[in-house]
Amino acid sequence: MSSASYRAVFALPRARALFLTGLPARLCYGLLSIPMLLAVRAGTGSYAVAGTAVGLAGLATALLGPLRARLVERRPGALRPMAGCYALLLLLLAAVCTERQPTALVVAVAVLAGACPPPVGPLLRTAWGRLAADEAQRQSMLSLDTATESTVFALGPVLAGVLIAVSSAATVLVVCAVLALVGFGLLPGALRAVPGHVEVRPGRQRTPLLAAGFVPLLGLVLAVAAALSLMEVAMLAAWGTVTTGVLTTLFSIGGVIGGLLYGRLGLPGELTRRPLLLVAAATACYALPALLRGSPAAALGLLLAGGVTDVLLITAYQLVELLVPTGSRTEAGAWVNTAYNLGAAAGASLGGLLVDRAGPLGALAAPAALLVVAVLATAPAVLRRRRTERNATA
Repeated sequence: MSSASYRAVFALPRARALFLTGLPARLCYGLLSIPMLLAVRAGTGSYAVAGTAVGLAGLATALLGPLRARLVERRPGALRPMAGCYALLLLLLAAVCTERQPTALVVAVAVLAGACPPPVGPLLRTAWGRLAADEAQRQSMLSLDTATESTVFALGPVLAGVLIAVSSAATVLVVCAVLALVGFGLLPGALRAVPGHVEVRPGRQRTPLLAAGFVPLLGLVLAVAAALSLMEVAMLAAWGTVTTGVLTTLFSIGGVIGGLLYGRLGLPGELTRRPLLLVAAATACYALPALLRGSPAAALGLLLAGGVTDVLLITAYQLVELLVPTGSRTEAGAWVNTAYNLGAAAGASLGGLLVDRAGPLGALAAPAALLVVAVLATAPAVLRRRRTERNATA
């Protein structure tokens, strides 16, 4: 299926304003991880505590993401207060970390900040779905959105490092708070101006987890995230930090290129079958370093895996429009993000265990094996759903 050009997408009413409005909030999230870690380290005197605090904050962000999205989707007026609370907590964290403070206080503020970031990505993707005139435009919009998000999260840590070098980690936390206030201060107006915007009445929606075919989709998203984290741990043990950093960057570059190409050119075949085929393709990408066991093979495999992974995420966002009823799609998009984040965390933990037991080269085979299991476990549900749909239309 071919898609609309990006020029045609930006020519749609409110498209440019919506795209630009989301950038400050996304930049806040892209910048945040390194200054939060260093600020908590300065406030507690311990990298171990800082790592734990940032990890717990990330876990709170992932686990509570669908709840925050549900709240904002059903009560749009909650977005600005949520953003204000988030900005205040970032400012408070910057303040308590300027001097040594009780460890429990610093960790509590960091975790609370992680519990309430507003859901910018799910909100924007729901708006793109309303703005698109057809599936071709929706695919291009979601591809551009995902490529933008990937770019921000790839460049954010670099920009954060530069800002910290010329100021301090606490100052960058203040910058993040300002970006959140600006981005989420403008976003509600931009969302209301999107054609087709309808206020959703609370209490009429059910959880998207009950939508047919949605949970298997989340399982595939979780699996590809876990595969990447497994590979990163194995590469660190096998080839060291410099090589791993380069290879991980190639994954991000592949993701941006693959996402943009998908948005412009599309892929043949049914949308509902596409996630299985993409995970099968990712299996082949991760099999390259497992079979050849060299960093050049890993470079090619990760470049291709990045493209496949971003296309899988875009496809998942497309399927949200198909599988989930109106009024629950923002929450569904947040579930996709949560599945990816939980998969990344689980993969990192499992990778450490495998490196200890099987060695680095043995652990290189784990990502491909994991994805094979994911395809085999998910395929029956996908095929069953296809048969049901065919019988219903026969």
